[in-house]
Amino acid sequence: MSTTVAPPPKRPNVNRIGLEVANYKGGKTTLCAGCGHNAISQRIIECFYEMGVAPWSVAKFSGIGCSSKSPAYFLNQAHGFNGVHGRAPALSTGAVLANHHMIGIVTSGDGDTASIGLGNFMHMLRRNVPMIYIIENNGVYGLTKGQFSATADLGSTLKSGAPNDLPPIDCCLMAIEMGASLVARSFSGDKDQVGKVLKAAIAHRGLSLLDIISPCTTFNDHEGSTKSYAYMKEHDLPLHELDFVPFFEDIQVEIPEGALREVELHDGSKLRLKKLDRDYDPTDKFGAMGAIHESNAKGEVLTGIIYVEAAKKTFADMLNLGDEPLATLPESRTRPPREALEQIMEELR
Repeated sequence: MSTTVAPPPKRPNVNRIGLEVANYKGGKTTLCAGCGHNAISQRIIECFYEMGVAPWSVAKFSGIGCSSKSPAYFLNQAHGFNGVHGRAPALSTGAVLANHHMIGIVTSGDGDTASIGLGNFMHMLRRNVPMIYIIENNGVYGLTKGQFSATADLGSTLKSGAPNDLPPIDCCLMAIEMGASLVARSFSGDKDQVGKVLKAAIAHRGLSLLDIISPCTTFNDHEGSTKSYAYMKEHDLPLHELDFVPFFEDIQVEIPEGALREVELHDGSKLRLKKLDRDYDPTDKFGAMGAIHESNAKGEVLTGIIYVEAAKKTFADMLNLGDEPLATLPESRTRPPREALEQIMEELR
């Protein structure tokens, strides 16, 4: 008589903190099939899993628009707040300052960021708030039937054929000028580049502004659109080949002389940029802005890490926040006693 012994249950793949990729997923998407936003959500899931970030140490924020539905589709164990139109920069700034141990991530759209939220966006940039800000940029208002947004390129056309007569707001140019310390542009269809840029943003301590061209399959994926899949594939101009080595991996790698430029991020991670057709320095602020102007004039879309200033002080540094998050302090330590107020009043008499 023979007996069959059942094989031991297969152990699921886990990351360096013992979590499965399922711990980083969210709900089922309700966006249109083929939407570039879904590809970005998938990259967020993969990168936070591979980097070994505890999902409950993340706070995600959004405003209004197709892009602002994205936080429901990743990191379902993270904290989250869906605010009103254009106010995600203000909400996330307050939350990150209240608990600067959290990793803040915002998913916003070109309308949410560059129109109604522009004032909030500008102040977030100049403060270099330590968080990740992703613009899922499709050049149109997807929730209100595809009108041009403020990032639509001059001369591009709607699905109806109507041309855009206004110059675009370039969020990367604005971010570099106003104070973000890591600025990148990518294309949702470039899985490898989006992933490496996002990992660099996770490791960076400061404001990471990622402008990701994310074609709208319903309203802006036609001939004449400059933010369609076809246009991006034809006009994408990568600055460099990207490689990212996390601090917890072996960073003692051989670098061929003259072939790579290396930037060390605050946690010890290495961002390595391999030259393609130009000797590009991502730490040169004016060179970065000039490169964007040059590519825009040629109708090209410059992608990759455009600018990085790893050592720049963040808003949390400027405010001299202590190691203990403000949100965890009891009232006895945040509210002055009556005696202190009386002393202040007496000194002002």
